[in-house]
Amino acid sequence: MTASKKKILMLALCLNLGVCLQSVHCKNLESTSMKEEREAMVRIFIQRGIQSDVVLNAFRKVPREWFVPEESQKFAYNDHPISIGHGQTISQPFIVAYMTQTLGESVYGKILEIGFGSGYQTAILSQLSKEIYSIEYVPELYKYGKKNLSRMNATNIHLKLGDGRKGWVENAPFDAILVAAAPESIPLELIQQLREGGRMVIPVGGKFNQILYTYTKKNGKLQELDRVDVRFVPLVGN
Repeated sequence: MTASKKKILMLALCLNLGVCLQSVHCKNLESTSMKEEREAMVRIFIQRGIQSDVVLNAFRKVPREWFVPEESQKFAYNDHPISIGHGQTISQPFIVAYMTQTLGESVYGKILEIGFGSGYQTAILSQLSKEIYSIEYVPELYKYGKKNLSRMNATNIHLKLGDGRKGWVENAPFDAILVAAAPESIPLELIQQLREGGRMVIPVGGKFNQILYTYTKKNGKLQELDRVDVRFVPLVGN
């Protein structure tokens, strides 16, 4: 090989290496950017009253971009709901954080989640809970959420396709029940499947007038602990 050809070959190799390094660098920049946005989201949580370190750390660990449609990933850390199709949304991050913190000590036990959608709330709870049993009614979202959650490699997540209003009686009672869609009234089955002293966080109301209630169960009945105005999609079922 002549010196001229060697020079050309080395130049080509350098250019190719430069392209590869640039590609890797871009990917790293993208990853770093998402991590920075995630941390900025957590700082906003703190400013708005989320004080639980374990809850905040769970949000630091779970990439929200894994749980939104590809075309919406650039909005993953904006504090607003994002459509996931079929008339459903992934809730705004602060509401997910608020609901998680509101579960209190019950979050460390066995959890029933109604309406897991894309799986983001489920992924957060999996960082904290002993076991989480989660139900989704829409078949397409069940498959979508299940696929998303497979990336977490969690062994404490149990998923079911079905009517969440009926709960999951085979695994009751639950230390906490979190409902991510709004029924017009609280299903009796969910009250029955909540253990004595457990907590339930659930939005209740019509399409334009909902309240997010936090309850504890005492002597077989729900006692209200807190309420805030919210807007969720309706809880659907058979």
